[in-house]
Amino acid sequence: MIEALSEAERADALDGLPEWDHDEARDAITRTIVFADFIEAFGFMTQVALIAERMNHHPEWANVYNRVDILLTTHDAGGLSPRDIEMAQAIDAIVEE
Repeated sequence: MIEALSEAERADALDGLPEWDHDEARDAITRTIVFADFIEAFGFMTQVALIAERMNHHPEWANVYNRVDILLTTHDAGGLSPRDIEMAQAIDAIVEE
């Protein structure tokens, strides 16, 4: 079973993820990404889906036209875990491409 991040680990991790917000109520991180259009947003989601399958760690997300809202938390750990940080970093790398 994967462990949730300690408060110190969470603070360090969030410092390295400036585009993400901490949702204290769910001990999760969130990010909204706006793309040029639906095709670009859907293409991004497809790339993330492939990584999520490989990692066996799936985001909670929603898509409305050119916007993708993402929430990452590890339900088994009861909050943020290293898996969420790794997924956020992978997502950020896709956005930066």
